[in-house]
Formats: sequence, structure tokens, C-alpha cells
Amino acid sequence: MIKDQIIIRRADIAEIEADALVNAANEDLAAGSGVCGALFEAAGYEELTKACRKIGHCDTGKAVITPAFKAKARYIIHAVGPIWNGGMNGEAIQLRSCYEESLKLAAEYGCRRIVFPVISSGIFGYPKEEAWTIALSACRDYLNSHPDQDLEIIFVARSRELTETGERVLKTIYQDGQR
Repeated sequence: MIKDQIIIRRADIAEIEADALVNAANEDLAAGSGVCGALFEAAGYEELTKACRKIGHCDTGKAVITPAFKAKARYIIHAVGPIWNGGMNGEAIQLRSCYEESLKLAAEYGCRRIVFPVISSGIFGYPKEEAWTIALSACRDYLNSHPDQDLEIIFVARSRELTETGERVLKTIYQDGQR
């Protein structure tokens, strides 16, 4: 069942073993704070910075992939979410695209387990419940349209409040018999 392929955990993304860890990146693919800083530290700042500089740039709503170096994964997918600017500037489309692009890269690189943060919900200011709704809907829709793909999607957050919000949104998305 697709619902069982999406899991929400309270954890540090850098501590989860997976094929791909998703970085809440900026367009310059530079080390930042929060999830981004944790993943750069786990991977090895120098190695990951060099790999990101080689790519150079990633537009908002897109994603690129690098090796994970010393992190507990094979790859780091760098997804650039939108900065919240009131919701009338295409933010929802860009945020959904981050997840879709990340899932496409995961499939292309043979990943079976991918770990996401709640992209744009930190310093980029996206309202948390809306960010969860877009994230979980995008992943559900991806799994529904790729039923033969064996992919486990794990969402992690460090705060209890954020994980509880995600669990509540997940139940809403899957209520009334929706897959």
C-alpha cells in the first residue's frame, strides 16, 4: 500500500541511512544552516562544497545530485525550495516541483530509500502545514503514478511539533480511502 511507503520520523536527517538524503538547498548550492549545514557537515564540508561548485547553480523548484561522501547515503539530492513571499508568487508550484524533481533523480540513480526534510519550512518561511501538504501530496502522487517503483520515502524533522503536524496532514491526505 502506498501509504506505507511514506514515513514521518522525528530525527536528524544526517543520522538516517538511505540511498539519498535531500538537502534543503539554496540556488548557489552553498553550505548554509539547518538541514543544509547538517548535511554539509556529515558529508564533509570540503568534498561537498567542491562537488556543488562544480555544478554551480540550481534554480528554485529544481534539484541536482552529488555523491554523499561521508554521509550515511550514496547521494545527496539538493532541492531548492522557494522563499515564502505570501503564496501568490508561484511558491506552491515551485515547492511541489522540488519533490517531483528529487523523486525523479532518486529513480534515475536507482535509489530505493530517500529521506526528505520539510523543504522551505525553516528559514525560507513557508507555512508548515502548507509545506507538509504539498510535500506529502507530491510524494503520494508520484508513488501513485509509478506503482512498479519500490521506493520508501522518509520525512524527518527535529521538532515534535513539526512531526506531529506532518502526521496530521498525512492522515488527512489518506482519509476516506484515498491511497
